[in-house]
Amino acid sequence: MEEILLASASPRRAELLRRMGVPFSVRPAQVEEEVSGEPEACVRALARRKAEDVAARAGRGRVLAADTLVFLDGKALGKPRDGQEAAQMLAALSGRAHEVLTGMCLLDAETGARWERCDRAVIHFGDLTKEEIEEYVATGEPMDKAGAYGIQGLGGALVRRIEGDYYATVGLSLYGLRALLREAGLR
Repeated sequence: MEEILLASASPRRAELLRRMGVPFSVRPAQVEEEVSGEPEACVRALARRKAEDVAARAGRGRVLAADTLVFLDGKALGKPRDGQEAAQMLAALSGRAHEVLTGMCLLDAETGARWERCDRAVIHFGDLTKEEIEEYVATGEPMDKAGAYGIQGLGGALVRRIEGDYYATVGLSLYGLRALLREAGLR
């Protein structure tokens, strides 16, 4: 398989590509991550913008971009600005269900051919005490994660149940990636 350009600096996405045996090099996108609109449209648009940014700078090759967002009551919860915002997000998620969506875009920089998809999961949080939230925020883990938690890390202990694609919550659906690569003629 030809090497793809990963439009992300996420160590989680890089690890998942390695697990799949996909050769890649990292080329982080440089785009604003402001969103509005319906959840699926948001993550697809962000992934597309990231892929287009890297493709324009690279000029050739196939670019894979992804974006993962947490949605509570249809509102996107991005990465918290500080510990206080992280605590507010976690308190809002406590005892409730929310959606996590990952949009992916594979773009051929030379031809402009594009393959996209969105994968999702519904996450059910347990009831969290103020002390539990403060302890988790103090670890620093919530600060670079959409929705202020990482299911693959310490944040997994906050999750009571998951419905859907676990890897979509981590940042790159393995099932979805396999489908995109197949559609693009890559094995």
